[in-house]
Amino acid sequence: MDPWITTAFIGIGATALTDLWSLTRRALWGVPLPDFGLVGRWLAHMPRGRFRHASIAAAPRMAGERTIGWLAHYLIGIAFAALLPVLFGTAWLRGPTLGPAMAVGLGTVAAPFLLMQPGMGAGIAARRSPRPNVARLQSLATHAVFGLGLYASAWATAFIAGH
Repeated sequence: MDPWITTAFIGIGATALTDLWSLTRRALWGVPLPDFGLVGRWLAHMPRGRFRHASIAAAPRMAGERTIGWLAHYLIGIAFAALLPVLFGTAWLRGPTLGPAMAVGLGTVAAPFLLMQPGMGAGIAARRSPRPNVARLQSLATHAVFGLGLYASAWATAFIAGH
């Protein structure tokens, strides 16, 4: 199978696992689900030159923001998965190991800490959120689950491909 198609499957699988994790957190502990509509709103404002908001929830709604947010969520998961063959070679796709997947998964927490949260009004590493340490821990846990998802999806893809 083509390495980039394999990578897309890995990214989709890992992202789906993070969504399952979100549903589990809600069911077990009452943690609200992420609102990808707000991510879509943030992204939809960018072509109009608006990259930073005091509060993305207070920003004007944008047409298709929920669809944009969900699509971005999965495309970003695929892009992050592409770091694995880029950094560790395409051989990793045929024989995945946990270390690189967790390194990429945990490393990707830099994106929300340094880009998304500040751009949406929460500050660097959610420092302006009502409970910054809780938000940080949730981001770290979610990205750790993403790392596990990268490994599990790569393993399943390699197994199906007969590697």
